[in-house]
Amino acid sequence: MNELFAGVGLVLCGLVLLVMYRVIFGPGVFNRVAAISAIGTKTLVILLIFGYLYNRIEMFVDISLVYALLNFVGCIAAAKYLEREGEAR
Repeated sequence: MNELFAGVGLVLCGLVLLVMYRVIFGPGVFNRVAAISAIGTKTLVILLIFGYLYNRIEMFVDISLVYALLNFVGCIAAAKYLEREGEAR
């Protein structure tokens, strides 16, 4: 079962690299913010897989909850900032 989770983790790491392309070369700022949010979500799942693989799931659940909260607050802050920039023009 550990090999399955390790494989899923590697696939998710590959997907993070694909989404990183969108962050770097995205056509607009909103696409880049959405891509950063997607990376945060995938990182959250990768953290949970690490917790399962190291038999410390309770610790990694706490870490991933904090990471999810920071990712959410960061996306909201970026959206608010971009909203203000749009009104200023």
